[in-house]
Amino acid sequence: MPMKTVSYWKPKEKRLKLKYIFRCHQLNVWKYLTFNQMKFFLFVFIFCLPFFSFMVFPQTIKIKSLQAYPNNSPDKLPILVMSKNRNDKITIEFDVQANDQPNLIAVFRFSDKNWKPYDNLFLANQGGDRGYRFSTSILPNTVEEANYHYKGRFPTKKGFVSFPFSGNWRYYITDYSDTSLVYAEGKFYVVYNKVPLSSSIKEDYLEGTDLFPTELNKVFNITTKFYLPKDFFPGYVDEVRIIENQKINYPYTIDRKFNTIKRQYYWNADRKFTFTARDIQPGNEYRQVNLMNVNRFNSKDVSAQYRGIEYSRFFQQGKKDLNGGEILKNFRNSFATYLNVKFSFRAPDDLYGDVYLVGAFNNWTILDSYLMNKNYDLYTLTIPLKRGIYDYQYIDAVDNGKGKINYDWLVFEGNSFETSNEYHIFLYYNEPDLGGYDRIIGYTLIKSK
Repeated sequence: MPMKTVSYWKPKEKRLKLKYIFRCHQLNVWKYLTFNQMKFFLFVFIFCLPFFSFMVFPQTIKIKSLQAYPNNSPDKLPILVMSKNRNDKITIEFDVQANDQPNLIAVFRFSDKNWKPYDNLFLANQGGDRGYRFSTSILPNTVEEANYHYKGRFPTKKGFVSFPFSGNWRYYITDYSDTSLVYAEGKFYVVYNKVPLSSSIKEDYLEGTDLFPTELNKVFNITTKFYLPKDFFPGYVDEVRIIENQKINYPYTIDRKFNTIKRQYYWNADRKFTFTARDIQPGNEYRQVNLMNVNRFNSKDVSAQYRGIEYSRFFQQGKKDLNGGEILKNFRNSFATYLNVKFSFRAPDDLYGDVYLVGAFNNWTILDSYLMNKNYDLYTLTIPLKRGIYDYQYIDAVDNGKGKINYDWLVFEGNSFETSNEYHIFLYYNEPDLGGYDRIIGYTLIKSK
């Protein structure tokens, strides 16, 4: 009897289990299909497979060694000063760990003085808020923890990126087609300087205190004076913020609404203003880990300091540092690899709290992931770092008994007038236009030494 041709697409055959269609090694179904049916099946399979693979198996993308700095100065705080004679650019670069080279962009958002992006259509900067032009390179084969390097500089000449507002900005490294996929982020300042600031530093000693050791009594008083131009209304002058070195998350704030002994404000009822921040302890020069020497640091697992364990240096003046910055080895260098760096610190006998590690590698932010492991009086922490030079220090954290943690930046590091610090001073103005926003109308940089 001749074999009857079976069509698996007819309704009466729907009961046939799908698995028998694909198990071709057990049942040769191909010979029962017409030529057009075979072409349709293959077309659907070949066309849909890439989309199914992308949805089911998305690759993991990790951003490493993220840097943001002005122009060609990787050790400086990212502050862009805009004027007729000066137009700075922000350089953003980072390594990427991924199987395939991802298509990444930078999304820029204007933010208030506390770094919260504005939800205001007038401040959205649509059309100039996305940076597509990253130059990409394949990292040397010796770099095991990353595959690609990205570098971009903004604003761009063709105007795809612009920063029309003076103030705080945030950037986000995202997927090209889905900006909700944020892989990394950072902060920077854009300054259109409209008000000249006259700032000064004066050495002083704490009054009404009896601190021990007496070195803790040494302080700086920073005073900023200015005359407000007629283009601005005195009632909208808001506050002055001071950033020490690169501690962008811990500013000294002088708010005109709160006049205290430590934060003083004066206005002559016309256009002359004076803001003073008192009792700023200078601290010490930062510790520094220098991994550039390939002969000294020639293995995967290394100690931050060649001698191993570090100790308190309260009475020892540190060597010149990068004022909180970092310098990484050129990514094209075959030795620009990642190392497992172990920090070891032996605390004084009278220490009862926790110890945190902070530095250029974590944006000088106290994070739980940088809480050091305690073994009696020895504190250790191992973190991955790319070959380079990093400023850092140790911080003591003690519970005050009321549920609040006191962080002491000086007890292990010291406090001296010989310390050279940079102080970035910003004048904020409550701009009423465009729905209102925090506008920086004045900026200056002063140094203690």
